[in-house]
Amino acid sequence: MCTVTFLSLGENEFILTSSRDVPFARKSAEAPKKVIEDGVELIYPKDGEAGGSWIGTSSKNRLICLLNGGYKNHTTKESYRKSRGIIVKDLLKSDVISEALTQIDLIDIEPFTLVIVDWNDGLELFEFVWTGEKKHLINIPQVPHIWSSSTLYDDSIKKLRQEWFTDWNSKNHDYSKEQIINFHKTAGEGNSETDVLMKREKGGTVSITSISRENAELHLIYEDMFTHKVSEI
Repeated sequence: MCTVTFLSLGENEFILTSSRDVPFARKSAEAPKKVIEDGVELIYPKDGEAGGSWIGTSSKNRLICLLNGGYKNHTTKESYRKSRGIIVKDLLKSDVISEALTQIDLIDIEPFTLVIVDWNDGLELFEFVWTGEKKHLINIPQVPHIWSSSTLYDDSIKKLRQEWFTDWNSKNHDYSKEQIINFHKTAGEGNSETDVLMKREKGGTVSITSISRENAELHLIYEDMFTHKVSEI
C-alpha cells in the first residue's frame, strides 16, 4: 500500500503526499475529519474496515504516514494481533515519538514502514521500519524523498519511480501542493501497473492525501480517485 513523497519548504515547513494503493474490494475509507481521541485532536481519513488510518496528524505536533511492508516483500499470515492503522493512531497520540516507538510491542504485527514528521523541537523527519522481527528508526535528511510500498513494488520499480521523482524535482523548485499532487497523478511511462497512479486487475490507487505545514498552519487535501470528490481541512 502507498506511494509517499516528502518535500521541504524551508524551516519547519513541508508537504507530504500519499497515494493509497489497496485492493478495490476493500471497503471505502471515510474522508478526513477532526476528532478528539483520548484528549488529543487528530485529523485522519478513517479506514473502512479496521477503523484505523494510513495517514494523519495530531495536536502532538506530528504527522505519521504508513506504508505496508518493510524493506522487502513478505509472506502474509492469515491473521495478526492488531491492525497497523490502529498503531498509527496510537503513535499519533503519544507524547514523545522516539520513546513510544521504543516501547511499543509489535510482536505479531504485520511488517510496515512509517514516515514520521515531528515538529516539537524543530522539524524532524524519521523513517521507522518494522520487519516483523526488528525495529529500525532512522532520522533522515529533509531533502526530497519518495517511498514505494515493498508489498507492491520491487526494487526495480522503486528505482524507476525514484528516477521519475528526481526528474520531476529537477524541474520544480518552488514547490506547491498542486504540483506534487499532479506528480502523484501523472508520473510514469504509461504502464498502469507501475505508474504512480497505479491500477492493476484487483487493486490500485484509491485516494491521494496531501498534508502541508506552512506559516505554522496545517492544510490537508484529500481526493477520492473513484468519485473525484475533494475534501480540505
